[in-house]
Amino acid sequence: MKDNAWTAYSDQDLEMMEMLMKGYKAFLTTSKTERECAANIIELAKRSGYISLEEAAADKKGLKPGDKVYASHMGKMVILAHVGERPLTEGVNIIGSHMDSPRLDVKQKPLYEESGLAYLDTHYYGGIKKYQWTTVPMALHGVIIKKDGACVPVNIGEAEDDPVFCVSDLLVHLAGAQTGKKATEFIEGEKLDVLIGSRPLSGEKKDRVKANILKLLKEKYDVEEDDFISAEIEVVPAGKARDFGLDKSMILSYGQDDRVCVYTSLMAMLSTKQPRRTAVALFVDKEETGSLGATGMQSRFFENTMAELMDARGQYSELALRRMLAASSMLSADVCAVYDPLYADVFEKRNIAYFGQGVAFNKYTGSRGKSGTNDANAEYVAKLRKIMDENHVAFQTAELGKVDAGGGGTIAYILALYGMDVMDCGVPVMSMHAPWEICSKSDIYETEKAYEAFYKDC
Repeated sequence: MKDNAWTAYSDQDLEMMEMLMKGYKAFLTTSKTERECAANIIELAKRSGYISLEEAAADKKGLKPGDKVYASHMGKMVILAHVGERPLTEGVNIIGSHMDSPRLDVKQKPLYEESGLAYLDTHYYGGIKKYQWTTVPMALHGVIIKKDGACVPVNIGEAEDDPVFCVSDLLVHLAGAQTGKKATEFIEGEKLDVLIGSRPLSGEKKDRVKANILKLLKEKYDVEEDDFISAEIEVVPAGKARDFGLDKSMILSYGQDDRVCVYTSLMAMLSTKQPRRTAVALFVDKEETGSLGATGMQSRFFENTMAELMDARGQYSELALRRMLAASSMLSADVCAVYDPLYADVFEKRNIAYFGQGVAFNKYTGSRGKSGTNDANAEYVAKLRKIMDENHVAFQTAELGKVDAGGGGTIAYILALYGMDVMDCGVPVMSMHAPWEICSKSDIYETEKAYEAFYKDC
């Protein structure tokens, strides 16, 4: 086992780490949905001198080395590009991460009353242990789009005087039959409904609690019940990202998979000086459900934006685009499992990430017989090793767990379809996909350093 990265830090390192953590915690607290995350990315990019690619393309002078642009799609995908000195046909350096996280989504016809209690019906999103999502204080985040096109933002449960919500659970005194079931069965998906009220509206004869909820929504947001049809409201854990541990060596927060890689890659991108090859930061949606849909990695947004970028540089042709994609290098910035000694039986100790040993490289992911994985070329792995060592980045290599214990995937295999070099690289996470996840500050710090080095030297 390598030495713990903490032992090598100078006072300056520790100061820089805490500055990074301060910004990271603020970002996590205000980026609990992919829409919020994308908006925060664009705002931070604008402060660093980025302009929209559309605006830049309209300028007849075209893009030149040093220019910084962004593009967004449906408020859920963002691409940043810092134009390098070399022609785009020689390839670009890409770091891609996903902004979506497991959660509960409010259904289109969600509001109902049962036995004097009002609920929102939900559909869980991504891979979760359903029992973990009961009795946790929850907030409502999202948007309601009215028929006239007006967008009504929703954020209830985060302010000090806001109410919170939760999914109830059966009291232990009556839970004998429930707890005798398998863990995957004792909380059913259809029972993950969120309790939101119990006070009846005076003068109503039927569904009086539901009527009162609708009255409150009308007063606060000027919306009707039918407006839920065109709403995207996510139920997420309420509360701020926090320091974790008596030594404050870790971060506890919702959504660190994968917003820890979103933030570190964003900070690396904004810190990049004039790159030799164009630097690209890619932030996508829908990874937790297969990267499908108009805002997932399997959409054409990335490819179309790269074509627009080449056109703004006066270098576009279909063949040139294909050559550029094939010549590019990519880090799939996604989290990985960390060794948890309480559950040692599912990990292979020689090939798992550990807290405090830095950014983790995963040559392959997938499940069992490497099903569904990108498997990085050994030549690319060697190149990345050299870059990390030359830039004094603490890194480790890892797999998800024991070969037959389970598995998972990232966006790596999708970018690899273009023929480019791709490897998974990110922060180890404990309690992944739980409402609250844990990361080591030193691993976050080393990951940001790794991404900066990649943009500079790859």
